[in-house]
Amino acid sequence: MTHVAEGLDIPDGELVFTTSRSSGPGGQNVNKVSTRVTLLFNVEESPNLSAQQRTLLRERLPGRINKDGILRVVSQRHRTQLANREAAVQRFVDLLGEALVDAPERIPVALPGAVNEKRLEEKRRRSRIKRERAADLGFDE
Repeated sequence: MTHVAEGLDIPDGELVFTTSRSSGPGGQNVNKVSTRVTLLFNVEESPNLSAQQRTLLRERLPGRINKDGILRVVSQRHRTQLANREAAVQRFVDLLGEALVDAPERIPVALPGAVNEKRLEEKRRRSRIKRERAADLGFDE
């Protein structure tokens, strides 16, 4: 059982792992052993996700979920298959956790008039400096 977030646990049976040869570290081992691990998770058919969670995942992870609703996470950073498998699961948990958390509501803040006036004055000053520099070099407006 993989704990993703509060109230959301994904059974290991829903995670499908495939292996292939890695282009990462490993020396000659790279040419012989399949250390790259790809984790596949069917977002559309998982009974552990609510309809709202499915919608959030589709909206927030569009580049990782294919048209069939399969979420794909790849790890090839480590030299061993086991380490890459653990890294893929951790990345999966992080991705789902980040995608399912609600963003805090932004509270708009009104800037004081003095701050805006200071910004405009700085813009006028920079404009004046550039105008004088251009005039010194002989460029006419």
